[in-house]
Amino acid sequence: MPNETFNTVEGQQIQREMLLALLNVGTYASPTWAAIGSTVTDSAMSYDWGEETNQDILGVTRTTLKKPTVTQDFDGVRLYKGDAAYEQIWVQGVKNQDPAALSDRDMLIVHLYAGVSATPFAERYPSSAIHPNSIGGDGGGFIEMPFSATYGGVRETGTVAKDPETGAYTFTRDSE
Repeated sequence: MPNETFNTVEGQQIQREMLLALLNVGTYASPTWAAIGSTVTDSAMSYDWGEETNQDILGVTRTTLKKPTVTQDFDGVRLYKGDAAYEQIWVQGVKNQDPAALSDRDMLIVHLYAGVSATPFAERYPSSAIHPNSIGGDGGGFIEMPFSATYGGVRETGTVAKDPETGAYTFTRDSE
């Protein structure tokens, strides 16, 4: 099996729009992926590798890493009708204050810039936590609901395809 690589134009910088976070607003068996990040101007995934450095009795320094905890903050989120992802986060976090539902969300990270040939690499995190951090805004402005995501569960890797007619995303898991 060939290794994934950047599938963009050589020497050209890769646009931020080519890294997407999607929330499953359907079911695990029949997912409906909704992009999150609309109205957000800056957001990045953070990797905490649990780095631990020790020095043994001979003075040798050793560093170990664990699998990363991946988190992402979404600031500047303005609410609007018709955004299925934001509406679900609002219902579960603000209206229902349901920590069980918020901590069992199915998320998909799509790397449109990377993959084999023109098939984008994707990673599915089926047991992620996503929660609002606040809700409000400036007088005379718009309601904002910044939120955070912690990607979790057993990570699945694969590819994603976008239907050119409907815009729907389909995740295909790598074969084992």
